[in-house]
Amino acid sequence: MNKIRLIIWREFITRVRKPSFLIMTILGPLLIAGAILGMAWIGTQESTKQQVLVIDQEGVIGTRLKDSDNVTFFLDGHAWTDSMFKESPYTIRLNLLPDILKDHPRADLYFKSAPSEFAMATIRSELEKAIELAKLQDTGINKEDYDRVRKPLDIDTFDIEKVGTQSYAQERALIGFFFGYFMFIFIFMYGVQVMRGVMEEKQNRVVEVLISSVKPFQLMMGKIVGIALVGFTQFILWIVITGTITVVGMTVLGADKYDPAALAQQGMTTEVREQILKEQMPAEASGFDQEKVTDIITQVNIPLVLITFLFYFICGYLLYSSLLAAIGSAVDSETDTQQFMFPVTLPMIIAIVVAQIAVVNPTSPAVMWCSFIPFTSPIVMMVRVAMGSAPVWQLLLSMALLVATFVFTTWLAGRIYRTGILMYGKKVSWRELGRWLFYKG
Repeated sequence: MNKIRLIIWREFITRVRKPSFLIMTILGPLLIAGAILGMAWIGTQESTKQQVLVIDQEGVIGTRLKDSDNVTFFLDGHAWTDSMFKESPYTIRLNLLPDILKDHPRADLYFKSAPSEFAMATIRSELEKAIELAKLQDTGINKEDYDRVRKPLDIDTFDIEKVGTQSYAQERALIGFFFGYFMFIFIFMYGVQVMRGVMEEKQNRVVEVLISSVKPFQLMMGKIVGIALVGFTQFILWIVITGTITVVGMTVLGADKYDPAALAQQGMTTEVREQILKEQMPAEASGFDQEKVTDIITQVNIPLVLITFLFYFICGYLLYSSLLAAIGSAVDSETDTQQFMFPVTLPMIIAIVVAQIAVVNPTSPAVMWCSFIPFTSPIVMMVRVAMGSAPVWQLLLSMALLVATFVFTTWLAGRIYRTGILMYGKKVSWRELGRWLFYKG
């Protein structure tokens, strides 16, 4: 055990002292925080005001189109050629087709430069309202009466087991998906580092000296745990530094400018803003609902989620890192790892896909079975736990299967590691790896 601790310490201190570690620890948060602040700043900038030429030869729209802060409409009842439009000051030409007031209204839009999504939403919303008013006038329906009838439907969902409590299953699933995706990134990023670390020592023949003092299994476990500690340290520093820079940046630039509702409503009139936010976007996009966020958080079993995350995080990393360490010991260069990497990384990719399915369909059989399979359970089970859809016996069974698989794969990886770590200059195949599993000694 003392030898494993020494190897862990060696791996940790060697890597944190590297200039690349220090550079990425500082540069990473700067890039992440810079991207967040940059996108927020760009989102608040006024876009070019669109001059929209509306070709209405039928005269059905008239003056019903209203200007906004980012869009100005100009009506014309005559046809325009492309050459005329190119030489005009207008940025967009909107041709209203003759059947604009039919069952399926259509219009053709031509632009000199692609308009933003906000501008397109404004144009579409204003045109739809103008068409609606024209149809109401033709049918003799009063606009006020129509508004009283045409009301959006809100459906609140409730769990029968929790009477009186509104259910936010999908929102809770997104919390679990975030934890699962974080595990995916960490396992892949630092598992590959374990593989590369083994290959580097093998190529430099350092391992020949180490093997004379420690067992191959001890060396493998020391490298896996040591690199994991490096990863934990770097991620904690990234979170702290990124959070600090982002908070300070938002404060300096003005946090009120980056409110989601303000960004979504920028450059629109009150009517367009309400139309877009209430009808075209989800209800929660219209602003920050503190009460709803509180309800979602209170419905999530935070202690269970954190404990489950820590368990699957550690076991999932150890499972995949042992396999990647075995691959690193079996090959001489990174190009030789391609044939072995795909079978190892494929389950993680499948887990991410199934976790996305779990967000919209948590009762899918694929979700249930993948929450038991050890190679996919660390990511998929996190979604089920956050939603509260995993019975205790299923969670315990999933954990037991993961531990048993980790022990078994570590034993297999150790047998490959002890042979492959001293094997040089030979292309290894899957058949050769199978033989190594049964070598004695």
